[in-house]
Amino acid sequence: MRTSPLATLATLGLLAIAPFALANPIEIQVNNTMSEGGSESAAVERFAEYLEEQAPGRFNVRPFLAGSLGGEDSVLELLNLGQTQISLTGGNWRQQYAPEYDAITVPFLFTTWDEVDNYMETPSGEAMVAQAESRGGLKFLGLQHRGPRHMTANKEIRTPEDLQGFRLRLPSLPIWLTVWEEIGAQVVNVPAPEIYLAMQTRQVDGHENSLSSPYTRRLWEVQDYLIMTSHVQFPWSWVASARWWDGLSEEDQGLISEAVEVAREYGNEQERELDDYYLEALQEEGMTVIEPDIAAFREAAQPAIEQVLSDMADGVRDDALEAAASDQQ
Repeated sequence: MRTSPLATLATLGLLAIAPFALANPIEIQVNNTMSEGGSESAAVERFAEYLEEQAPGRFNVRPFLAGSLGGEDSVLELLNLGQTQISLTGGNWRQQYAPEYDAITVPFLFTTWDEVDNYMETPSGEAMVAQAESRGGLKFLGLQHRGPRHMTANKEIRTPEDLQGFRLRLPSLPIWLTVWEEIGAQVVNVPAPEIYLAMQTRQVDGHENSLSSPYTRRLWEVQDYLIMTSHVQFPWSWVASARWWDGLSEEDQGLISEAVEVAREYGNEQERELDDYYLEALQEEGMTVIEPDIAAFREAAQPAIEQVLSDMADGVRDDALEAAASDQQ
């Protein structure tokens, strides 16, 4: 008489120690546009590890990095359709589904992560999440910090006056164009892969991004200065497909939420370490660090900031300014 696989497992005691091993594992594709090696892939790896630690065999986490399933907008559509499960995504979900609440994208408004986190807890931040969830078919699971965005330049930039006639490369984000033009920069749109060449040929005088950009693009070869403006705290966001999420049990939702929380904290820690490394490495390659007059930049940007906030939903301006002042109290 043949022994069934279940009886064999029971005999060995494996049913007690691995309750999930017999069920088909839940597949979780986790998408991100960055390549392996950064804080993003580290967080995704920690997410998978935590789930395996807590529920061996229950989940099959498959990372899709470097935009292998498409750019952020394409992945957002896949999430809406329930054709992928989770994304560690940038700010497109806020601009696409809830732009009238997206104060986080405004340059020189929030200067610390505490301020950003405080805004997320305001009525406007909660409305942004709720609207994005309803319009985009998303389940918001939390923010993950990225290195703040600074400038690189081919000359010293200390005050807004130094930006007169300065050709600054920016992505095509209307809010950013409005604020930087108000400060005095001459905005130029150049595709990201062409940033180095544009600097080499003097098509642009500088750009803005987190410190990973000048480091990975070897911009010390064509730029001399790092201008530490810290003008945008632009987070990653963990979001899930609502169609997929709603089909999970409460127990599985709880485990995944815990795993995201653990991964976010780990990613934040890794990002801080990497940002320190990039800064030191760029200086070793010969770039000069300049601490500009941030107050002067914020003052110069204020008319544009007021205009942008006033065009948003009722209450956003007050909530944003209150969150921005929270670190100063």
